[in-house]
Amino acid sequence: MSLTIRPAQPADVSYMLRLVNHFAAQNVMLPRTEASVRQTLGDWLLAAEDEATINTPAVLGCGALLPLTTTLVELRSLAIHPSQQGKGVGRRLVQELVGLARARAYHQLCAMTLRPSFFTRLGFHVVDRWSLRPKVSQACISCPKSRNCDEVAVLLALVEQPAVSTVMPQGWSALPPGEEWQPLRLA
Repeated sequence: MSLTIRPAQPADVSYMLRLVNHFAAQNVMLPRTEASVRQTLGDWLLAAEDEATINTPAVLGCGALLPLTTTLVELRSLAIHPSQQGKGVGRRLVQELVGLARARAYHQLCAMTLRPSFFTRLGFHVVDRWSLRPKVSQACISCPKSRNCDEVAVLLALVEQPAVSTVMPQGWSALPPGEEWQPLRLA
C-alpha cells in the first residue's frame, strides 16, 4: 500500500466526517459538523491510499490545524481508520501537520489527547492544560466535557528557543577564573 498525505478536498468532507464522528460517538474525540469542516477545509490534511482496494478504505485518516494565536496552533481531529491504527498513518499525518504549522510560521503546536504517549514519542511534551490559555478560553469553555475533561495537553516547540546570551554588557566584567562569588558582608 502506498500512502499519500494531501490537503483535503471538498469531495473528502463526507469521508472525514464519518471517520471523526465515528470516534466522537465513542466519546474519544469531539464531533465535527459539515459546516465547520468545510469552513476550515484549507487547514485539513488527509491520509489516503494511492489505489483503494475493496477491503481497505481509500481515506485512512485525517487531521487539522486550528490557529489559536499568531504563534500557537492546535492539532485537532486526528482520526485514523480502525483498520489502519498502529501502521504509522497517524505518525505520518502528525509529521505533515507539524510541517504545515512550521510553514505557516507558528512557534508552537498543541493538542488535547487521550493518548499522550503517542504524541510524546513524536517530540511533544505533556503540559498543564491551563498553560494553553488561548485553547482553554476559546474552545474548552464551551466544550461539553469541560467540567469532566479527561484529555491531556501536549505541546511541541516548532522554533528553537533563543540561546541565553553570555555576552556581558559594556562596563561589566566576569569574575576572573578560579574566583568564586562571595556574598557581601555588612560591617
